[in-house]
Amino acid sequence: MQPFSLRLVRLVSKLLQGLWISVNGYRRAQGAARHEIVRRWSRELLSIADIDVRAVGFPQLGPQRPVTLVANHVSWVDIFALNTQRACHFIAKAELRDWPLAGKLLDNVGTIFINRSDRKETHRLGEVVREMMTNGETVAVFPEGTTSLGRDVLKFHASLLEPVVQAGGEVWVVAIRYFHGSARSDAASYIGDMTFMQSLKQIHREGPLTAELTFVGAIDCAGKTRREVASEAEAMVRGCITQSQ
Repeated sequence: MQPFSLRLVRLVSKLLQGLWISVNGYRRAQGAARHEIVRRWSRELLSIADIDVRAVGFPQLGPQRPVTLVANHVSWVDIFALNTQRACHFIAKAELRDWPLAGKLLDNVGTIFINRSDRKETHRLGEVVREMMTNGETVAVFPEGTTSLGRDVLKFHASLLEPVVQAGGEVWVVAIRYFHGSARSDAASYIGDMTFMQSLKQIHREGPLTAELTFVGAIDCAGKTRREVASEAEAMVRGCITQSQ
C-alpha cells in the first residue's frame, strides 16, 4: 500500500486537473464527449483513492435519455461513483459549493446547488431540472438530505424530489453499498462532524474498497405525487441495502 501522504498528493493533483478540465475541455465539449470526460475522470479519481466501482443490473448506457437517479447517500464518494456510470447533474445543498477545490469543480460541471431554507427554490429548481432533462441530461438526487452509515435508509424527503416529479420522466432507483473484499464496510461513510481529511484517512486505513451501485428499478413519475415517488423509492432502496448485512 502506498503511503497516505503520496496518495493525498495524487488526489489533490487529480482535483486540480479536474478543475482545469472543467474550465477548459469540459466547457468546449458537447453531449456524449462531455459525458465521457466526466465518467473517465471520476473513474481515475476513485482509482487513486483505491476504490473500485461495481455496477449491478445497471442499464446499458446507450443513448443518453432523460432520467433522474435517486439513491441513498453514504459518502462524498457516491457522487463520483455514480458519475462513472452516468454523467450526472447533482441536486446538492448549497454548503457543498464551499468545499475546497471539489466545490468549485462541482459548480463548474453543472451541479444544482439549493438553499433548502428558501421555499422559492422549488420553483427555480423545477425549471432548471426540466430544461436539463429536455436536453437529455441526467439529474441525480439524494433524498435523505444527508449522509448515513449506509446500513439502513433515512427518510426520503419528498420536498427534494419535487422538481424531479414536476419535470416528469423516469426515476432510476439506485442502492449504494460499500465492501472491503466480500464484507460490508463502513470506511467510506462520511457522517457527523467528520472532515474530508479524516474521511480520506479512514478509507486509506481500510484498504481497497468497492462501491457497489445496484440498479433496483425504475419509477414512472406520471400521475404520481412527490410523496408517492419518495415512499416507493425509499422502500426499494431499503429492501436492497438491508439484505445480508
